[in-house]
Amino acid sequence: MEETEITVADSIAPRHDGQFTRVYQVLADAVAAHAFPCCAFGVLAKDVVVLQDALGASTYDDDAFPIALETVFDIASVSKVLATTAAAMLLVQRNQLDLDTPLGELLPGFVIGRESTVRARHITLRHLLGHSSGLPGYVELFRTASTPDALLRACLQLPIEAEPESRTEYSDPGFILLGKALEVLTRESLATWLQREVFLPLQLHATGYNPLPQQRPQIPPTELDETFRHRRIQGEVQDENAWVMNGVAGHAGVFSNVPDLLRFARAILTVGESKENLFTTRIVEEFSERQEPEGSSRALGWDTPSAENSSAGRHFSEHSIGHLGYSGCSLWIDLDAEIAVVLLTNRTWPDRKNQLIREVRPAFHDAVRESL
Repeated sequence: MEETEITVADSIAPRHDGQFTRVYQVLADAVAAHAFPCCAFGVLAKDVVVLQDALGASTYDDDAFPIALETVFDIASVSKVLATTAAAMLLVQRNQLDLDTPLGELLPGFVIGRESTVRARHITLRHLLGHSSGLPGYVELFRTASTPDALLRACLQLPIEAEPESRTEYSDPGFILLGKALEVLTRESLATWLQREVFLPLQLHATGYNPLPQQRPQIPPTELDETFRHRRIQGEVQDENAWVMNGVAGHAGVFSNVPDLLRFARAILTVGESKENLFTTRIVEEFSERQEPEGSSRALGWDTPSAENSSAGRHFSEHSIGHLGYSGCSLWIDLDAEIAVVLLTNRTWPDRKNQLIREVRPAFHDAVRESL
């Protein structure tokens, strides 16, 4: 198991000058309504951090610790873009990865042993990134697989429910397999490769998998798990499949904070051929294009605003990319307006029943854009 030493950088801008009163009201109301115990949030506009702050305490208990801007959260499926998709972007950019490579070429176990191999042979890494592979959306592999190898074997053997590109089904198993395929390609752990090639170059010092034990008490807990681990989940990945994989997976497992996610967003918005830029214009454009089938909101790894009831609210352009996390986190980037918005919460505390985050997210994003 790889652990990450997380360090906290200084704040990079003043936090509030009265312009964002409505934003604070939306989030304060959400905390009061128990949508989540706490949140940290930030806004980047035209390469300037115009807002970053935090509200609430780690839990609803009297002994909960207050949340700071630099507090690290389990960002859940936002890992799909900050980690796995970012890795794919760089590998394609460096001509080290062809997205039309069949998954079976990198993970032969995906094809070998199936009764019918036709569909499996046609599934590519592009299909996994676009969630159009035909694989199921979510499977509790952890119920029967107790080791990383066993979970991977179970994932490789999952039924392919539809022809590639015939439907869009947001698929955690697809990203588990994508993460493993990238490890085969790079010949090292996803965590190690990302730390060297993405997190360190962008100075994401608070970002990584598996925070060290001494850092975990300062991370907001995500759940009182009464069915699987039977303990308070704090500073370890909430997603059970990722936990069985020792915390390092393609679909979940990254911990980060608002300043780091704003730096990552800046790297997406500040593109070009210069050595100072991690990503090129071409690669950001390629990965932000919506994929087949027609009508899907999914780009390559990224999501885009849906036509109705988008979590990004009403003001993000069609040329926007983002992603949500089950723990209540989100990152949205408007490529036209050059605006990025981060929201980190632990909305699953103390359990997963509360769905108020669905109302809070669009209201928060609308308040941000209207305040700008």
